[in-house]
Amino acid sequence: MPMHSRRRFLGTACLWAGLSTIPAVAADRSWRFDSIDGGVLSFSDWAGQPVLVVNTASRCGFTKQYDGLQALYDEYRDQGLVVLAVPSQDFKQEFASDEQVAEFCEVNFNLTLPMTTITRVRGPEAHPFYKWLAEAEGFTPSWNFTKVLIGPDGKVVNVWGSATRPRAQAITRAIEPLLNRS
Repeated sequence: MPMHSRRRFLGTACLWAGLSTIPAVAADRSWRFDSIDGGVLSFSDWAGQPVLVVNTASRCGFTKQYDGLQALYDEYRDQGLVVLAVPSQDFKQEFASDEQVAEFCEVNFNLTLPMTTITRVRGPEAHPFYKWLAEAEGFTPSWNFTKVLIGPDGKVVNVWGSATRPRAQAITRAIEPLLNRS
């Protein structure tokens, strides 16, 4: 098996086991996402902060995790955590328009965390952040609500699959050492 295939296989196997084998390669802090509220969300604005990036979908069995994502954001944002929701139609479970996604999330979950417009997370048209994860790190989301924690240094700290709840100990234990405690 070629090395890149083996790394992708091991990364996927460890993801389901709740472990990460992703090597520490710094993220490009110049990535920009279009915000669902208008404007731009830029990784450079979050330099030195941990960022939990989650590909989401409004009509998925894991959609109730929005509550946990918002709670995580509320608990840790004053200490520097950014939780970025990235709605995606790649798994055919998202609404057709950004307006529908925004309304659904506000009405059902009262979300205040940063959220992008509907964004590709897989394949040749994936957002550059997700292309980097696939090319440099050997990781591609296999379903909605995959969580990727980027540390303050811009390196991938860990990834978790859809079944890992946002407030699971595995996630909070990874986040807490990265926070600004002052």
